[in-house]
Amino acid sequence: MTVRPRRLRTTPAMRRLVREVRPHPADLVLPVFIHEDLSEARPIGSLPGVSQHPLSAVPALVEAAVEAGIGGIMLFAIPSVRDAEGSAACAPGGVLNRAIAAASRAAGDRLVVMADLCLDEFTSHGHCGVLDADGAVDNDATLEVYAAMARAQSRAGAHVLGLSGMMDGQVAAVRGALDAAGLTDISLLAYAAKYASAFYGPFREAVDSQLVGDRRTYQMDPANGREGLREAELDELEGADLIMVKPALPYLDVLAEVAAQSRVPVAAYHVSGEYAQIEAAAAHGWIDRRAAHLEALTSMRRAGADIVVTYAALELAAWLEESR
Repeated sequence: MTVRPRRLRTTPAMRRLVREVRPHPADLVLPVFIHEDLSEARPIGSLPGVSQHPLSAVPALVEAAVEAGIGGIMLFAIPSVRDAEGSAACAPGGVLNRAIAAASRAAGDRLVVMADLCLDEFTSHGHCGVLDADGAVDNDATLEVYAAMARAQSRAGAHVLGLSGMMDGQVAAVRGALDAAGLTDISLLAYAAKYASAFYGPFREAVDSQLVGDRRTYQMDPANGREGLREAELDELEGADLIMVKPALPYLDVLAEVAAQSRVPVAAYHVSGEYAQIEAAAAHGWIDRRAAHLEALTSMRRAGADIVVTYAALELAAWLEESR
């Protein structure tokens, strides 16, 4: 034999030298949940190690992220009062906008502050948009609310708006609204290929979701790959600065193809159910927790993700630094 691939696997030093993908803490974004009614952290049962936090905790959470060296945080918020229109989402004094302001002040230019731009946490019915007279999500009426929400989040200090609602034309509507308001420096992260997935279950506990039914009329069918490429291309054309595939691991094929065609940075969201699977199996002693989280991260980066949103961001950052 003249070709022996094992030559490049002989020692840790050799494997490190020829490694193709090198995840870094700066690639990572940590989701953070802020609950308006809390005075102290409350653990989320289906997401071991993850909690809902009071608004007062935001500066300390930012400092922890900065010290870990991760790239950013993504803020989600649970208001005290919900209504059919999701009014608290657009109010300057709403919990999410107050959390954004606190995070932005604490972060300065040391950390990217991202905000979830969607109505599901704020509506009494749990959908990502406003409903029409027949109870269906009204795409175009929702875009008007997203535009107001975008202006409020931008004025609160968000650096990146995460457009996660999967409404047609949402990127163009938000970009147009921000440009018209002179808010031209705000980046848009489009959840371009967001699938109607079974892996979102723990997240619904995290945001105290009020959803009855499902979101299959606006989130994507898990069977469709080419549609994900089309959605990503449309969002780029509408002015997205970054695009996302969500969930990550069941859609690595879509992630790889989106990354191959994209001219903007690509993110992957290692969602709540994916994280919870690792945590549950590790708790039973069935898998090595650290190795599994690192392998999942590496697979997303190998598929082409420039940015990974993950609940394990702080621990991953520490493990990556230890292995350098």
